[in-house]
Amino acid sequence: MIALQKFDLLKAAVSLLYPPVCTICGRNIRADEYLCDQCETKAVRIVAPLCQKCSEPFEGSITNTFACANCAHRTIYFDAAVSAYRGRGIVRQIIHEFKYGRQIHLRHLVARWLNCALDDERLRQSHFDVIVPVPLHPTRQRERGFNQAGLLAELLSAQTSIPCKPLLERTRYTTTQTALDRSERMENLHNAFRLRKNANVRSLRVLLVDDVLTTGSTLNECARILKRGGAFSVHAVTAARA
Repeated sequence: MIALQKFDLLKAAVSLLYPPVCTICGRNIRADEYLCDQCETKAVRIVAPLCQKCSEPFEGSITNTFACANCAHRTIYFDAAVSAYRGRGIVRQIIHEFKYGRQIHLRHLVARWLNCALDDERLRQSHFDVIVPVPLHPTRQRERGFNQAGLLAELLSAQTSIPCKPLLERTRYTTTQTALDRSERMENLHNAFRLRKNANVRSLRVLLVDDVLTTGSTLNECARILKRGGAFSVHAVTAARA
């Protein structure tokens, strides 16, 4: 109790000397926050109507459930991929700073967005046995210094009490996906993942975690490997969708 009180006093002193400010605009904010209220409103949530498989949002007044043309014309191995926010503007900037700018403290904000996706009706009533982060190739992880999906999965595990296990590994150092179209991404990723040695996913309900869904090719290939290994179901969750 005394140690906790000392920690609270130290935290209060640090906040007094260095008041927290908004990551985007620099305005003063509340402790344990990362964005001011004004910037927070610029983060756009994904809402219906949307593709039930990949969460691609659509304009209009569609009321029935549907799968988009991209999902309807390819084999989808994940049961659903749920994203909380559009990966534009502030959301894109925050994730970019976290992922490439080594602003690792921003993982807490991105994980908060990720946790919002769990409230989606496609996931809300689901029970998961394990959280599995999308892996980086060891070379790329050494270059970056961390795996962003791994950090997010660990935080999500702590919030949900679902165990986090790195059951997948990346076996090929693939070229960056940024400039590739959907078919090129699928070809680039084919057989780029495998289950780790002695990893057992048979009959497990898996929650696959990554930071951003772009075309869904990475998540789909990971889900294919997990399903081939005997996973009962694979749902994916990301903080944002490009």
